[in-house]
Amino acid sequence: QVQLVESGGGSVQAGGFLRLSCVYFGYYCMGWFRQAPGKERDGVASISAGGDITYYADSVKGRFSITRDHAKGTLFLQLNSLKPEDTAMYYCAAVRSTSCGDRWFIPTEYDYWGQGTQVTVSS
Repeated sequence: QVQLVESGGGSVQAGGFLRLSCVYFGYYCMGWFRQAPGKERDGVASISAGGDITYYADSVKGRFSITRDHAKGTLFLQLNSLKPEDTAMYYCAAVRSTSCGDRWFIPTEYDYWGQGTQVTVSS
């Protein structure tokens, strides 16, 4: 069983920034998802096991950045220029594969999930 532990969420004003972290163990494709109340869980970004290939949802391109530090066993999501519509619970997830592929944004493609960290952006 792979354990994923997120941290770094919080409340900020529009235009602000946050950095989410997810501690993991293993060599997997990993991703960040978010889910707002009453809405489906959506893919935000993912990164291959080697860190050389990244994917982003159109809604966050140019504002969010996904990176990973294997030495520290930590996945990051830098959230810049935050908007109220970015408000959601953010989840870290991992796939039992080194590559993410074209289905990176589909939650059912992922095998392991963290407990989530809340991001709230006020206008």
